[in-house]
Amino acid sequence: MPTLSEVARRAGCTPATVSNVLRNRGRVGALTRQRVLEAVEALGYQPHLAARALAEGRAPTIALMVSSIANPFYPEFALAVERAARSSGHFLIICNTNEDPLAGRAYLEQIAGTLSEGVLVMNANLDFADLHKTEARGAPVVLCMWERPHEPPGLPCVAVDFRLAGQLAAQHLLELGHRRIGAIVASKAAGIHAARYDGFVDALRAAGLDAAQAPVRHARDTTQGGYRATRELLETHPQLTAIFATNDLPALGALHAAADLGLQVPHDLSVVGITDIQLAQESRPALTTVAVPTVEAAELAVSLLRELIEASPRGIRAAAKAPRVCITSAPKLVVRGSTQAPRAERS
Repeated sequence: MPTLSEVARRAGCTPATVSNVLRNRGRVGALTRQRVLEAVEALGYQPHLAARALAEGRAPTIALMVSSIANPFYPEFALAVERAARSSGHFLIICNTNEDPLAGRAYLEQIAGTLSEGVLVMNANLDFADLHKTEARGAPVVLCMWERPHEPPGLPCVAVDFRLAGQLAAQHLLELGHRRIGAIVASKAAGIHAARYDGFVDALRAAGLDAAQAPVRHARDTTQGGYRATRELLETHPQLTAIFATNDLPALGALHAAADLGLQVPHDLSVVGITDIQLAQESRPALTTVAVPTVEAAELAVSLLRELIEASPRGIRAAAKAPRVCITSAPKLVVRGSTQAPRAERS
């Protein structure tokens, strides 16, 4: 297997120059860069990642921690992160915590700063104290898709206005003429989806409705959770004409529950979710939802993490300052086949 030194001899430069070209760092002239790339191709050189990490005191990888890889949103987000990471010269390690804080802590202790230069955290149920400890060890941490842009978490983050997403979903149903709307919140009352529900309540109140009269169920963020919550809502409140779910998976569960109860969507019941995962487009009827800027959030998160890594190249934290908060573009309503104006109210 050819070595870095052999590539350097063939290209007529130093090994350091070859390293700079391969990692897209430093200033290298165009002709020298071309010679290096030609030598790499001719020799079939492949960099040894473990050796690079040992020599430089850092790994050319970043870690993405998610709470459940079984949730289809996370693979979609991970794909966008992987593309952005690869374009910046990094490889991606995906750490699935299975919603277990102890597993998340173990990942942080074993990977951050050794196998990965930094960590992206996506709803992984981690203690902020553990994340601050990870930062203190010299491995930057960035929270992905923080849900309350105007309430900074005390860590660098990429934020999405999910409260606005909840408002947009509710406004859509209200503009169609729905007034009897049930809500499914796919987290605990004070959990990660609270901002989405707050936006839903904001829209009801702005329309002059008593939000307390809108029945709500808290459920797991799964299709099955949405299915059970919808059945409970419709069995106890058969007059409902619409269901708002704080995520697409429980919204898809609502579609399944409606079908099992003999209701036609959207003729008998309208359903709207939030996120716009691929399955939302493929369901029948296709799900009306509020799309969040997933790819943009992934790219911003990788860019912010890379800046933090470059700012502390040898694990030395920069002087304390307010953590960066990057806010994405606004969520957007995507109208599909699961919503329409309500038919005559059922008794």
